[in-house]
Amino acid sequence: MTDRLAPRMARFSASPTVAATARANAARAAGRPVISLTTGEPDFDTPEPIVEAAIQAMRDGQTRYTAVDGTPRLKQAVIDKFARENGLSYGMDQVMVSTGAKQVIFNAILALIGAGDEVICPTPCWVSYPDMVKLAGGTPVEITCGPETGFKPTAQALAAALTPKTRAIMLNSPSNPTGAVLSADELRALGGVLKDRPDVIVICDDIYEHLTYPGTAFATLAAVCPELKDQVLTVNGVSKAYAMTGWRIGYGGGPAWLIRAMRVLQSQSTTNACSVAQAAAVAALDGGLGTVHARRDAFLARRDRLVACLAAMPGLQVRAPEGAFYLWVGIGDRIGTRLPDGTRIADEAAFVDALLDRHDLAVVGGAGFGASPYMRMTFAASDAELDAAMDRLSDFLASLTR
Repeated sequence: MTDRLAPRMARFSASPTVAATARANAARAAGRPVISLTTGEPDFDTPEPIVEAAIQAMRDGQTRYTAVDGTPRLKQAVIDKFARENGLSYGMDQVMVSTGAKQVIFNAILALIGAGDEVICPTPCWVSYPDMVKLAGGTPVEITCGPETGFKPTAQALAAALTPKTRAIMLNSPSNPTGAVLSADELRALGGVLKDRPDVIVICDDIYEHLTYPGTAFATLAAVCPELKDQVLTVNGVSKAYAMTGWRIGYGGGPAWLIRAMRVLQSQSTTNACSVAQAAAVAALDGGLGTVHARRDAFLARRDRLVACLAAMPGLQVRAPEGAFYLWVGIGDRIGTRLPDGTRIADEAAFVDALLDRHDLAVVGGAGFGASPYMRMTFAASDAELDAAMDRLSDFLASLTR
């Protein structure tokens, strides 16, 4: 029946992270004691004041349609957040609210990209960026960012990738999947490459902003290079910092002409984000960062413990992420080894599959993020689960032979 589908469906595939989570869930449903380190969401509950704000909003009758681009109250909270935390000044016509940061990015790609356009995606990158570009008819252009650059794009690599067809650039800091954070100096260097390309829009995905660890300072391009502000879309949301993944609220700030086009697109897709979730997001953005920082510290403790554990396992390469809650683990030295029954681990996919099939530990392979052989493991899980996961991984590695 696939011949009935539109040709665009052949350009992209389902999200690898969603697929990995679905496979883990299926194994659990079959009765297996699977530990899944696949999902990119905090294991903490949404803070109680935010929940109470949502309940109150429902009692107050805030259950109807809102403006397509967000309630005035939430848009003002977004404006205040950008000014308070990032030193960025936006007007009401320069910000919008969507059903998650993912929709903000998707709206922007659809508004900007057409057939023949190129979008630079430094890799490893979040799995959805290239497929969004393909769906819009554009071509994702990868900049390979390896361990020698800390998995970060350099100004030289960006300059080499730019062509007359370049229409946009994706930047994600802190990064999913590597946890790399672009410093202010690194952003200035990237910005210097763009000073003569006003036709290029930079989409800065800052969703992990408040999960940046001590010793690393968060910076965002529009603030570091104010001369480029009119060609930067700064994207953020409440999902990661406030443990509100299911509430689906993201927002963006950028040039009014782009926000206007994105609003038109959204008016013909989802219309407004959930009215109750918007009220909760106001409470999140206006409520301070005390709980956010406490939870960041909990993530930091987990990070340090797991990095030490992984570093002691032969054949793995790992570095402490500067932000987010993922471990990006090199497994190249384990490719070509054999399982106890003699089966050869031929590639990254075979490694990940065997880890789940034989030791009930689910992770995501690096190929979906544009780099192999790696695996991404979240440490947004309980201490007990993480300790058990390390035991299972250690047992799996110990079972492999040459």
